[in-house]
Amino acid sequence: MMNDTLTSDVIGRRVEVNGEHATVRFSGVVPPMAGLWLGVEWDNPERGKHDGSHEGTVYFKCRHPTGGSFIRPNKVNFGVDFLTAIKNRYALEDEPEEEGKEQIVTIGNKPVETIGFDSVVKQQSQLSKLQEVSLRNCTVNGPGDKGGIAKACPNVRSIDLSKNLLSSWDEVVDIADQLKHLEVLNLSENKLKFPSGSPSPTGTFSALKVLVLNRIGITWTEVLHCASRCPVLEKLYLESNGIVISERPTDVLQTVKLLDLSSNQLIDENQLFLIAYLPRLEQLILSDIGLASIHFPDAGIGCKTSMFPSLQYLVLNDNRISQWSSINELDKLQSLHALSCTRNPLTESSKDAQTTRQFIIARIGQLRTLNKCAIQREERRGAELDYRKAFGNEWKKAGGHQDPDKNRPNEEFLAAHPRYQSLCLKCEKLTA
Repeated sequence: MMNDTLTSDVIGRRVEVNGEHATVRFSGVVPPMAGLWLGVEWDNPERGKHDGSHEGTVYFKCRHPTGGSFIRPNKVNFGVDFLTAIKNRYALEDEPEEEGKEQIVTIGNKPVETIGFDSVVKQQSQLSKLQEVSLRNCTVNGPGDKGGIAKACPNVRSIDLSKNLLSSWDEVVDIADQLKHLEVLNLSENKLKFPSGSPSPTGTFSALKVLVLNRIGITWTEVLHCASRCPVLEKLYLESNGIVISERPTDVLQTVKLLDLSSNQLIDENQLFLIAYLPRLEQLILSDIGLASIHFPDAGIGCKTSMFPSLQYLVLNDNRISQWSSINELDKLQSLHALSCTRNPLTESSKDAQTTRQFIIARIGQLRTLNKCAIQREERRGAELDYRKAFGNEWKKAGGHQDPDKNRPNEEFLAAHPRYQSLCLKCEKLTA
């Protein structure tokens, strides 16, 4: 397809030009310049020169005013099919073996003589034995000949296809259909076109457990569409897609244990409520989503929420959380054991990082790990004791008293410090 006979079939194809990726939006003549031109929209809009127009004529449209360029076809790399790429990377040409042939290899800094080394390398390179495949940035553009992948490398279980030239989800399906044991698939940085209709009921990704879709421009509706073909999916990575959670997943994502929504600028916590009832979700990564507050309206002070029933590990780094009330809310989660919340206004504004850590530990009773650092029994005991001391006078002014019959702290104090009363009781039991 790299000559002057290119047709409209190339429209929508992904291409590489001097290491940069783009999508073909136009193929034809651009007067007064002679010959055939391709109009491309760059992934990096700063790479282009215009918006798809030339001398007042609109040849194609770009999302960015400088996202387009006109390029001669012979300057464009349309890539290679999956099977060609995998052979280029892993297969060796057959050569006659020399009996007793010695070869010098370096292990560490020492040269070592080996006999039959070529045979070992060739054996390792046999495609039929491959289980893990990395084809990142190998200009893969599609599956290739029908049935070729299944015949050449049927035992592949993990594939990295990130940053390639795949144009559509259908091309991914054509590859996966031939790999019945596929468990891990990374498609990050491919600009894929997704089908708009209802997905086929067949389980194309019947064994897939890990799906990585970072920086591909996918929408939430498309996520649900893709996930519907992954009946045993456990880990789903969706970083940097501009996703807005628009609907509650009812029949999909029910087996997911880890969900990464980092850098999607969700902002609205109501979007999180739509995924709050995924039954097996154990790890939720919400770094850099613009989150300013957390609230579980179904649970009152001292009660547990029905939301996120299996959630054990929550990541809230690089957000806008500035109030202790959001930390208090996390104590309502039934299964939360690990929390990471670095680089938030609440954690960065204080000059005493150790005190901030103590207060978080004291406010979330079941926490075992904070910011990837285990909470030892003595640390928890000290944190809860210091927390009681820090707010003791405030508690007394609010109506708190060591005599249970006189202990009547007001609602304002209880809302600000929902665990304080239980910590007092805990301390009394320890000293009794």
